[in-house]
Amino acid sequence: MASMNKVTVLGAGAWGTTMAQVLCDAGHEVLVWGRNAAVVDEINSAHRNSKFIPGVDLPESLKATTDISEAFGFGSSIVIAIPAQSLRENLEAWKESFPRNLPVISSLKGIEAETHQRMTEVVTEVLGISPSQMGLITGPNLAGELSLRQPAGAVAASPSPAISQLMVDLFTTPYFRVYPSNDLIGCELAGSAKSVIGIAVGMAIGLELGENTQAMIITRGLSEVARFGNAYGAEPLTFLGLAGMGDLVASCGSALSRNRTFGEVLGRSGSMDVARREVAKTVEGVASSRAILELAHRVGVEVPIIETVADVIAGTCTPADAMDRLMTVSLRAEMFS
Repeated sequence: MASMNKVTVLGAGAWGTTMAQVLCDAGHEVLVWGRNAAVVDEINSAHRNSKFIPGVDLPESLKATTDISEAFGFGSSIVIAIPAQSLRENLEAWKESFPRNLPVISSLKGIEAETHQRMTEVVTEVLGISPSQMGLITGPNLAGELSLRQPAGAVAASPSPAISQLMVDLFTTPYFRVYPSNDLIGCELAGSAKSVIGIAVGMAIGLELGENTQAMIITRGLSEVARFGNAYGAEPLTFLGLAGMGDLVASCGSALSRNRTFGEVLGRSGSMDVARREVAKTVEGVASSRAILELAHRVGVEVPIIETVADVIAGTCTPADAMDRLMTVSLRAEMFS
């Protein structure tokens, strides 16, 4: 058993609370920071977070606070679990008091819409810390299942072997296995792009298309992500592992996946407005699709599925037309990939 650490988790939503529970189960002292006082009070008094993960009994040792300076003064590592598109704004607000000497672990999936930066790039840029202080925990980890302590695996990626090993020690429990990786870029790009492929699979389901269509989108989607990742220097095998194929399968195969659910409503209704209304939570693939497309085009890689989803989100293509488009591009892409 690894020695006990003190860990601060920034974010008391479904994912932040689930990460905090895993860390507690691994034997560490954990403090969660959240903005919502009612959520924080309930975690402290009732060991529940019924707004975000209803019905789950949280560890009694888990503590929560709304005081960011208390949070920053607590941990010897900091885990970030806030919505990706609000990361920069939060970091700017915290800049003065954010400790610069600690390992910072991102659990975020997404590409910043405005700058096209990966989340760890946003952190290192705003805080002025070294990439070697950064880690990423990623994989097929749906909060709704992980919070019930169902067996799952993840990848701990960092340019620093010491940080990868720290994450393995921090997060490993009997139900959560963590594997080290040095391919931060590949893991981060895979975790972002899978959200967009999840929307495409959702659209197919919403249009009442079956497993053959879904399997085609998942497989061609993985090929797109791998080709564009490789152009950025990622390791090809990353995309066959938990961070790539694993996360893609969970996002495309589960009704718990927000991206897939959003795609389903989009496919069924043909309307972005209806989808936005019905799926109120943060849907990362919606925010990231255009940025991921730009990143792919920057290195000259065609990503027809990601491009088609971006066009549907922009309102220049209907979900039904999107499926027709995918049938015309897939063959050529398969032959020349």
